[in-house]
Amino acid sequence: MEKGKIVALEDRIPKLKEQRRRKANRRLVLLLILFFTMIVVIAYTQSPLSHVRTITVKGNGVYSAEELVSKSGLTKNTNIWKIKEDEIASKLKRLSEIKKVDIKVHWPNTVIIQVKEHKRIAYLKQANNFFPIMENGQILKNKEAKKIPVNSPILFEFKEGAALNQMVKELEKLPVEITNSISEIHYTPKKTDQFHISLFMNDGFEVSATLRSFSEKMGHYPSIITQLDPNKKGIIDLEVGTYFKAFKTEAEEKKGE
Repeated sequence: MEKGKIVALEDRIPKLKEQRRRKANRRLVLLLILFFTMIVVIAYTQSPLSHVRTITVKGNGVYSAEELVSKSGLTKNTNIWKIKEDEIASKLKRLSEIKKVDIKVHWPNTVIIQVKEHKRIAYLKQANNFFPIMENGQILKNKEAKKIPVNSPILFEFKEGAALNQMVKELEKLPVEITNSISEIHYTPKKTDQFHISLFMNDGFEVSATLRSFSEKMGHYPSIITQLDPNKKGIIDLEVGTYFKAFKTEAEEKKGE
């Protein structure tokens, strides 16, 4: 270097200048990409392209897909970016037969509503109406049944309260094959037992029992009837012990008279 003269580093190392130019170009390209990406995202979120196109409902049986979609508040004009899963689930859980709700958003425009409904344990007869009774003990008086499943027990004289709640709990504990064998359950409280019930079975037998030990003792019903003459019907008493009393025949009734 000559005395008094300063030589620029770029002139001494030309490659350094080229490297800086390339870095500057890359930064510019990156900024442009980010800028246009933001423009595209903003345009997408504000356009009909971000609206919900498909709403799929799964797990429903009592409610139709249309009912659940309507109650959810979702429409084809709903912006998928503004969906709040917890709020939608909360709305659907207000329905009497909905036990659990799971909302999933699948991009770009699909929403899946997965529901789990309370089981219908039995049907309550009031006047000429049949109302479903749910596993939580609730009577659906706004859901009068038009058709009753053949294997569903029908309850008589029950009201919402302790006895009905206990009845539901006991029925839930029973195997399906035993529940399906019950035709009618009548609430017949006694002075000595406010939880007494009388059952009419599909096979023609009657059962006298108490809700306090119903599921435990009724669980032995299949083995009990195997020990009885199927042609000789009567009452199976499960209140304290277990014993059978045959119905009186017409000849026996006339003889008694």
